[in-house]
Amino acid sequence: MHKLLVVYPTPTDRSAFERHYRQTHLPLVGRLPGVRDMEFALNLDAEGGPVYAIFEATFPSAEALGAALASPEGRAVQEDVPNYATGGATVLTYAPESVPARNP
Repeated sequence: MHKLLVVYPTPTDRSAFERHYRQTHLPLVGRLPGVRDMEFALNLDAEGGPVYAIFEATFPSAEALGAALASPEGRAVQEDVPNYATGGATVLTYAPESVPARNP
């Protein structure tokens, strides 16, 4: 399994960001080949922090993630970011490690 994490700073126009993100960007991301699931959160900066939004997607492997980003759908996703993310975006990819929970 491989993850794609996108972190967004506070945009100039929060309403425009959210509208475009929900109506245009997320449907584009949903077309990425191989994407297994997607999650996001908005308004994380409500307490004054530096992060407004995060997005996370899961792919079966690093190769699948790379192929998705290199695909026409992946290029469309990347080209759409400047249309709503006035502060840009930080993109991270990683293979998560699991830690078993210890319940008393």
